[in-house]
Amino acid sequence: MGSELKELGGKNGSVAHCEDYPRGGGGGAGGEGKDQRPLLKSDSSVSDGSGAAASACESVEELERKYAAFVRRDAYGTMGRGELPLREKVLVGIALVSLVPLRLVLGVGILVVYYLICRVCTLFKDPNREDEQEDYAHMVGWRREVVVRSGRFLSRAILFTLGFYWIHESLFENVGMEQSDEHERKRPGAVVSNHISYLDILYHMSSSFPSFVAKHLWQVGLTQAQPRRAHAASKKGRGVIVERVQDAHQNKHSPMMLLFPEGTTTNGDFLLPFKTGAFLAKVPILPVILRYPYQRFSPAWDSISGVRHVVFLLCQFVNHLEVIHLPAYYPSQQEMDDPKLFANNVRKLMATEGNLTLSDIGLPEKRVYHAALNGNGLPRVLHQKDE
Repeated sequence: MGSELKELGGKNGSVAHCEDYPRGGGGGAGGEGKDQRPLLKSDSSVSDGSGAAASACESVEELERKYAAFVRRDAYGTMGRGELPLREKVLVGIALVSLVPLRLVLGVGILVVYYLICRVCTLFKDPNREDEQEDYAHMVGWRREVVVRSGRFLSRAILFTLGFYWIHESLFENVGMEQSDEHERKRPGAVVSNHISYLDILYHMSSSFPSFVAKHLWQVGLTQAQPRRAHAASKKGRGVIVERVQDAHQNKHSPMMLLFPEGTTTNGDFLLPFKTGAFLAKVPILPVILRYPYQRFSPAWDSISGVRHVVFLLCQFVNHLEVIHLPAYYPSQQEMDDPKLFANNVRKLMATEGNLTLSDIGLPEKRVYHAALNGNGLPRVLHQKDE
């Protein structure tokens, strides 16, 4: 991956996005558009007029085919920089002066309330300091009940504040798996979900309030009573994940662990290859599929900056979320002996039931795509050999 990114720093000649060029005959790129800055750059110049423009369009189309799982297709365009129609500009302007301030105040207020609840519930309780972390995973009784119940309610309140007024949830009773009485008594150890946005975590907190894993440790007041987070990429972290998943499987008082085995976010139409961390524990898992239907702005956090994403999300009057809860998946002996087989079978099941397209790219390719969008050598990227 390092060598790929180094090769992206080629010469910098401008190539405007296909949408910046007229589709009819005649004329080069005009200067009338307000957002004519290029999203992509190549190693060749565009001084050849329409011929260079056509070549640029072909290159962009090839790029979007290769990295289709990360391409934005909403009204705001690639990286959220597309030229907006007048109606959309008016709606965004109205939302910026009315809806956005209100939502920010309500959102911050909810976070402060939950922070105070966590503080009160952890008074006079010594935190667990194992693995160089401080947490209250051992807390039980009324304190934990208050933290969990208020956490679920306030997480849903934040989603409501962000415009997710209704969340459509469906439960699949049977997906072709035979479950014995013995299986029904076994509790899943982890929730396995596709990953589209940071909003996914808010939904899962409002639904089951699981513990979760992150690539880096972070602590926020509202999650301080949650079980430990672990370094997903380290061997020690993977060991902690397995331990936590098995503990949740065996102990009904331990929260299930939330895992996004894709390792990064997509635009919601694809399912990337699964990492095996969630499946090393050899216990049943609970597959959940998320979808964010949209008409104007897509809540998917794929190839758009965090600040731009938050602003446009706050400006959207109504957002939609659909959730499919699949039955617990009980691994066969063969799947328990082969975590990769276990992961692949769950992935295929989720793709089938969620009408998702399987993709063989992942986080390294996403970084390459982002680098290309930011102007680091488009032709080099197009011909990169997939890792």
